Amino acid sequence: MTVDLRMHDQLPDHVALIEWERPPHNHFDREMLARIADLGRQAQDAGARAIVLASVGKHFCAGGDFGAGGLQASPAEAISAIYAEGKRIFSLEVPLVAAVQGAAVGGGLGLACAADFRVATPSARFQANFGRLGIHQGFATTLTLPRIVGAQQAAYLMYGAHSVRGAEALAMGLVDRLADEGQERQVALALAAEIAASAPLAVRSMRATLRADLLAGLDDAFARECEEQVRLMQTADATIGIEASLAREQPQFVGR
Repeated sequence: MTVDLRMHDQLPDHVALIEWERPPHNHFDREMLARIADLGRQAQDAGARAIVLASVGKHFCAGGDFGAGGLQASPAEAISAIYAEGKRIFSLEVPLVAAVQGAAVGGGLGLACAADFRVATPSARFQANFGRLGIHQGFATTLTLPRIVGAQQAAYLMYGAHSVRGAEALAMGLVDRLADEGQERQVALALAAEIAASAPLAVRSMRATLRADLLAGLDDAFARECEEQVRLMQTADATIGIEASLAREQPQFVGR
């Protein structure tokens, strides 16, 4: 599986576009997240005032790779490394806008929620599917999902692993703008340009204030998520859930 991840030349309106392509479902690994973080740092250091995160293909991001050689191989080490790179993405200093098409599932939902804003199409699908995998939520959705949609909606999405499409996601506040099919990137770029038109030092300062509590809680959230994911990966339910997900079957959990 190859990864093509690049940053386009900065646009005249001070917006940078970072996109990735990792067929077939844009699953991430540590290297991919590290590259996103590196490109984000390069973009803001070069003067970008907002960054659009986007992917090529059918799905935005289907989360971490649970296939052969993926997260199951050495879960504690792999998850810790992923979260270290995730923290670097959260720590970027300019606003991020995620352009979401297809699925943003599991860790892919977490990546979308790391952004300040999300633009999606009506057919986009958001799912905190961790409960269907038999594991604890991850990628700081412990913090971000309640912050975005409220504690009750977050619990609803997590406990039942409910999948929501674009219009429902917009209604609950998970999505900020709904774009026509195939136009999510253009709408995200337009939103980023609106942000970039404001005074850049002021926007960075406001963002740092608004996200201070989020950043302050990241280490504890990542530590808790990693500990519980590693523990639960040793259970029969996790084996059932992950195998069912890979086989695209309905899991039948046994509670052990």
